[in-house]
Amino acid sequence: MQKVKGTALVWFRNDLRITNQQSLSNAIANHENIIGIFHFPIHWFKTTEWGFKKMEHFRASFLIQTLTQLKIDLEKINISLWITVGKWEKCLKFLIDKHNITDIYAQKEWTYEELVDDSYIPENIKKHWVYDQFLFHPDDIPFEQNSLPNVFTVFRKICEKNVEIRKPLLPLSAMPKENLLNYVPPIPTLEDLGYEKIFWDNRTAIPFKGGEQEGLSRLDEYFWKTKQLSNYKKTRNGLIGKNYSSKFSIWLALGSLSPITIYHEVKKYEKNVTKNNSTYWLIFELIWRDYFKYISMKYGNSIFKIGGILEKDYSWNNDAKLVEMWINGKTNEPFINANMIELFTTGFMSNRGRQNVASFFAKEWNLDWRIGASYFESMLIDYDVHSNYGNWMYNSGVGNDPRDRKFNIKFQSERYDPLKKYEKLWTQ
Repeated sequence: MQKVKGTALVWFRNDLRITNQQSLSNAIANHENIIGIFHFPIHWFKTTEWGFKKMEHFRASFLIQTLTQLKIDLEKINISLWITVGKWEKCLKFLIDKHNITDIYAQKEWTYEELVDDSYIPENIKKHWVYDQFLFHPDDIPFEQNSLPNVFTVFRKICEKNVEIRKPLLPLSAMPKENLLNYVPPIPTLEDLGYEKIFWDNRTAIPFKGGEQEGLSRLDEYFWKTKQLSNYKKTRNGLIGKNYSSKFSIWLALGSLSPITIYHEVKKYEKNVTKNNSTYWLIFELIWRDYFKYISMKYGNSIFKIGGILEKDYSWNNDAKLVEMWINGKTNEPFINANMIELFTTGFMSNRGRQNVASFFAKEWNLDWRIGASYFESMLIDYDVHSNYGNWMYNSGVGNDPRDRKFNIKFQSERYDPLKKYEKLWTQ
C-alpha cells in the first residue's frame, strides 16, 4: 500500500506506549512522515473548586518518567516526540504550520476536558480516532450505549460469553531515519512545571518508575519470575508491600500497559504455569476497569454530579474542618488515618483502603463525595477519571452498587489488618 505524503501527528494521551498502540500502528502504516506529540494542558496545574491542585507531584513525576521512556522508545523507531506545555490550540497551530500536518491520529476520549481539547483541531485536518483503552472493544460488545447494564455482574457475564478479546498488534516497523526531527523541546522537569522535588518514602507499596518498559518488567516479575499471579486472589486485599497485588494500575492509567497485553500474558501463564481463581480474578479486575469506562460513556458528565448516575438526593455537607481531618489522617478511626497518611506520603493506596476511606467520607461523615474524588484525582499516581469517579459513586450510594452498602470500618480493620501492622506502619 502506498503511503500518504505529508506529515501525520500521533497525539499521545493516556496511551503512552509503543506496544499494542493502535494510533501509532495506523499512522506508520499510512504515512511517510510522523511526529509524536504530548501536551500538558494548563488546567492540570490549576486548583479545583475544592481547593486541590488537579495534578499533584506524585502523578506529575510518574508522568515525566513515562514520557522520558516513551521518547526513547519512539526514537528507536525514528519517530520524534514533541512535548508542549501551555495553550493547546497555540501549540497545535504552531506544529501544524511548521511541519505541514495533514492528519492526526489519537485515542478516542469522551469525558468533558478531553472533548474540549479535541475541539481545537482545525477542520481541515483529517482526524483518525480509535478506541484503544479497552479489554472489550466498544465495537465488539453486544450493547448499545444507552442499553448498557447498570449492574456489573450482568455486563461481565454477557461480555465473557459473547466477546472475543482482540489479538495483540504486530510489532511496529521503524520509520526511515530522515523522519527524525532536528529539534524537539526538552521534556519539562518537575521544577519546570512548578513542583518541588519529591522524596520517596521507603514504606511505599509502589517502588516503581513510570514508562512502558518498567510496566513490562513488572509484568514479567509478577507473572514469570515470582509466580505471584498464582496467589493474586488470596493476596489482593493486602495492605503492605509491592506484591500483595499486581500494581498494574499505575501503568494502565497512563496507557503504558495495554489491557490486551496483560490479558494475553495471563492466558500464556494459564497455559504454561497454572489456571486458577487468581488468574481469572486479574482478568475480572480488568473487566471492572472496562465497565467504569462504559458507565462514563453512557452517562457523560453525570458521573461528576452530586447525585451521580442515580440522581439521588442525600443531605451532603462540605465541612472544611472534617475534610482536613480526613486528608491529614486525624479521624477517630486509626485504619482510615493509616490509609490517608499512606496516600499523602506516597500517592498510592490499596483498593481495600480506597473503599474504606470513601465509604467513611461519604457515609459516616456525609461529606460531598465529589470533594473526596477530587482529592484522589490530585494525589493518586494511578488516577483514572472513569475508575475514580465510578468507584466514588459506587461507595457513596449514587453509582452502580445495587446493595448501597456501608463499610464497617472496625470490622474491616480487624479482618485485613488483625495485627495492626499496617496501622502501625503509617501512624507511629
